[in-house]
Amino acid sequence: MRSLFASVAVLLVCSSCRDERAGTKPNQGSSRDQEPTQVAEGVATAPKVPELTFSSGATWLGGALVYLGSVATPTNPKPGDLVVFQHYFVAKGQLPSGYQFFVHLVDAQTGEQLGNADHSFQGGKAPLESWPTGAIVFDQHVLQMPNYSGALRLVLGFYNEKGRLPPDPSPLFSPGARALGPPFGSASKAQLPTYHIRKAAKAPAIDGVLKDAAWAGAEEATLVGSFDGSPVRRKTTFKLLWDNEFIYAAFQCDDPDVWGTFRKHDEPIYTEEAVELFFDADGDGATYNEIEVSPHNVLFDAEFLVRRGDLPTAMKWNANVLSAVRVEGTIDDDSDIDKGWTVELKIPISKLSHVPHIPPRVGDSWRFNAYRLEHVVRNKDIEGQAFSPLFAGDFHNLPRFANLVFE
Repeated sequence: MRSLFASVAVLLVCSSCRDERAGTKPNQGSSRDQEPTQVAEGVATAPKVPELTFSSGATWLGGALVYLGSVATPTNPKPGDLVVFQHYFVAKGQLPSGYQFFVHLVDAQTGEQLGNADHSFQGGKAPLESWPTGAIVFDQHVLQMPNYSGALRLVLGFYNEKGRLPPDPSPLFSPGARALGPPFGSASKAQLPTYHIRKAAKAPAIDGVLKDAAWAGAEEATLVGSFDGSPVRRKTTFKLLWDNEFIYAAFQCDDPDVWGTFRKHDEPIYTEEAVELFFDADGDGATYNEIEVSPHNVLFDAEFLVRRGDLPTAMKWNANVLSAVRVEGTIDDDSDIDKGWTVELKIPISKLSHVPHIPPRVGDSWRFNAYRLEHVVRNKDIEGQAFSPLFAGDFHNLPRFANLVFE
């Protein structure tokens, strides 16, 4: 999924969040009118401190580097709204070289990181060592407001390959050498959708052909834009069924250009075209499973013990999924027009993490989400789709997982 942030009007990809490249690129809109700027040695500076919506005073290097505060527009955003943040600093002395700038979005109570933007200050035009002493230097980010039930906060600071720049002792910092930035309350929570998964009288054949009688009795759902629930350009529907041993899934994807370059299990198919299922069976918001399939029937599966935990460890898990794909067209040939592709999955329930009951009981409720990554233009125009919109650039936005009710 795409990153939550943009810096100096350039959208940044979250360096630690591999799924933040999918989805419709948010419109960045117009930023707050800026005071006239001066340029000294390539550094954009402001002639005076604007009216700050958040004032700080946090310092590093014995007061040589001061974070004055930030301006946020708007101050009370709704889920999906773009918020422009401008962060203002001043150098009181010579600053060290080699440091990058980071801005993290965190849960205000727990400090859990929900998104980040680690980058060069002013897009590389203003390294710390180039800041004129006494000048007001600023950087800008655009954040898309996530749908999150708790209070949120920005924290920020500087880092190099050895770690973060140590702050001067002060209550203006949070753990991890991060200066406290603008807080903002939770947005009104958009309702979570519910999928009613029905029990299959007879298991469907896993062949990629969705004509089994079992599928006729399954509830059909249509994916929407992963960011905000907006209509998508390539239609995707999915169905789920269950029995005492397995969950069955079927996806049908409209696609005029079906393609993929990966051929091996657990290769990064999430960078190309894929359909995905995430299951948080006990709804704890921590342990969950990710299962993906590409048009070449390449499988990616991972088990996370904490949200966005260590990926190599997560990938050691094997879901033992049986999958099949059928392409209506000529895969990997962009000279013609394809119709689309269908996927069937047979997922062993016993392999999923922290399942409350095996087999599930009628009335059990899990948390889950269904996704598709569609390259409208290969590697350029990527559409993220979801059953439950995320209001954030992160397929791992667990609070926005839908309800899965067993019938």
